[in-house]
Amino acid sequence: MSVQSTSARRQSAAPAVSVQGLGFAYGEHRVLSGVSFSVETGSLVSLLGPNGTGKSTLFRCLLGLERGYEGQIRVQGREVRDLPSAQRARMMAYIPQSHRPIYDYDVIDVALMGGSAGGGAFFRPGAAHLRRAEEALERVGIAHLARASYTRISGGEQQLVLVARALAQGARILVMDEPTSALDFGNTLRVLECVKGLAGEGYAVIQSTHQPDQAFLYADQALVLHGGGVAAFGRPREVITSSLVSRIYGVDVRVASLCDDRVRVCLPAHRCAQAGVDAEAGPGTARARA
Repeated sequence: MSVQSTSARRQSAAPAVSVQGLGFAYGEHRVLSGVSFSVETGSLVSLLGPNGTGKSTLFRCLLGLERGYEGQIRVQGREVRDLPSAQRARMMAYIPQSHRPIYDYDVIDVALMGGSAGGGAFFRPGAAHLRRAEEALERVGIAHLARASYTRISGGEQQLVLVARALAQGARILVMDEPTSALDFGNTLRVLECVKGLAGEGYAVIQSTHQPDQAFLYADQALVLHGGGVAAFGRPREVITSSLVSRIYGVDVRVASLCDDRVRVCLPAHRCAQAGVDAEAGPGTARARA
């Protein structure tokens, strides 16, 4: 399918996730206020923001775990709080930062757990569930680990198993909570490349991260939360600016433009001066000298 036809399909279809005027409070403690954004089918949205700004609560509301919210959350056109848990599980899959099972499961068994979503306490996987789990492991590139012990593979491989478990669940919307926070550089790239590939195949992905550079490299949209509200939402290179990052994280940074502005990165302002970064090369950016 061409880039043009993919773009047209996205524009004609309803968003995979649509949030309008979302608000939430724990008792008298207001956490979210007036949050609005959408996640299109076949796109990757990076959720950024400092600790305590409401990212986890936003995910809990999206997944239907918190129902006392204000506003609307629609998933594939349906209001989340009106959906039974089994139906939510068929529409959305949650991928945590990490998973430490009590028992020493094989990788294929962890992937098979995705098939149990919405199946009840007495779910028993059949041949179709096994085939789906095997296909999911193949899709994320770890089919060779199917009979390996989950607790004895690397952190990056474990994270890919969790992605495979979500794929085996059959959901087309993936909600990922800082999937690379505990990974080394190589495994971080492997996981992000896999996630970007899934978005290219038509999955809708929203992943939280504390790394603006990840949004620049991989995301179609960036959603920035601050103080419980939306500080910015849009294409990363349009909304992630030096002033925004400095304000929400409380540090002096510059968004530097590299490789003729094909790549952007966030750098400490004083390091930019030491490295010879010139004045603004675009809105909120600085250009490195050749």
